[in-house]
Amino acid sequence: MLPTVKLLPGRDARAKTGHPWIFSNEVAMNHALRSLPPGSAVQIEGDDGARRGIWHFNPHSLMAARLLDRNPAATPDAAWFEARIAQALTLRQKLFSRPHYRLVHAEADGLPGLVIDRYGDVLALQANTAGMERATPLILAALQNLIGPRSIIARNDSPVRKLEGLEEQTGLLLGEDATAFVEEGSLRFEMDLLNGQKTGWFHDQRENRARVAALCAGARVLDAFCHTGGFGLAAAAAGAAHVTLLDRSEPALALASRTAAAHGLAQVTVQRGEALAMLEKWHGEGQRFDVVVADPPAFAKARKDNPNALRAYAQLARFCAGMVNPGGFLFIASCSHHVSPGEFIDATAHGIFRARREGRLLFSGGAGADHPVHPMLPESAYLKGLLYAL
Repeated sequence: MLPTVKLLPGRDARAKTGHPWIFSNEVAMNHALRSLPPGSAVQIEGDDGARRGIWHFNPHSLMAARLLDRNPAATPDAAWFEARIAQALTLRQKLFSRPHYRLVHAEADGLPGLVIDRYGDVLALQANTAGMERATPLILAALQNLIGPRSIIARNDSPVRKLEGLEEQTGLLLGEDATAFVEEGSLRFEMDLLNGQKTGWFHDQRENRARVAALCAGARVLDAFCHTGGFGLAAAAAGAAHVTLLDRSEPALALASRTAAAHGLAQVTVQRGEALAMLEKWHGEGQRFDVVVADPPAFAKARKDNPNALRAYAQLARFCAGMVNPGGFLFIASCSHHVSPGEFIDATAHGIFRARREGRLLFSGGAGADHPVHPMLPESAYLKGLLYAL
């Protein structure tokens, strides 16, 4: 029998209507509950005695419980995790012909706090909650049974782990070799899963990279905040005349250069520097490109950061729009989930206006289908991408 966590009178409205989170101020907390190990599986009951399913519970976190299964008779054991991951795997196999995708996307796949990215026979796993940290041995067993990967790398270095009382760490969970590649379009990108950003590759921008690359034949292209060059190298493979990759990470640029060389993309050059500062400098110098891509890291880490983030997005749009040749294109993205799509459009439109340019919004969208959105969690629709014709 799992421990039972009861909700305070009148505080079960969100659980009743399908929301997958319960906050600490909704729980009838007592000494026994405070003594539960973080990440324990529990049953949730409303004050009326109605059972609300099985949840991961952390008595020391503001987000006290995360939904696992609405069936109160469910048992989150090895078989349960294997069945849930198998559902996610079946969906991706229907969506993609090659095994390179986000395999598990947290709450949207019924595995709150768990992210798994797949690169062929190598997986990168990020457990962002105490519950998924405790369940990692069960998850590893499920992945071995379902996929049989050569290696599984832990990328448990997300700052959100601190909110769950967890330390940040990276390392091999399975296998002895962290070498991995990701295939996208006609390209094969080298990965650094132990030291690169997040879980190694941004699968979420797959469709946007293809959309931008289709506009780049014969073009002069700038890929700012390029990481390992996903947008820029796709543009080069599509026939861009010249591509400049801009990022502050020397290791990321080295990986991008090796990918370019492996595919004979001699028109690609790299520039190391703080992207926003370099964009301001090049804008002032009158540099011009036919296509500019700006895909920065999150400017708003918390809701209180929104005003500064919106000003930064407007400034970024101004610098980038000012460098686009007439008739060219600007793709600009935000992964700040605290910034709404409407706010992002307004900020970029203001920046384009300040650059004294006229822009038409050709596309507004988010992440690819391997990053599904939980319908009760608009926060999970974090990525916003805008394509402008200038």
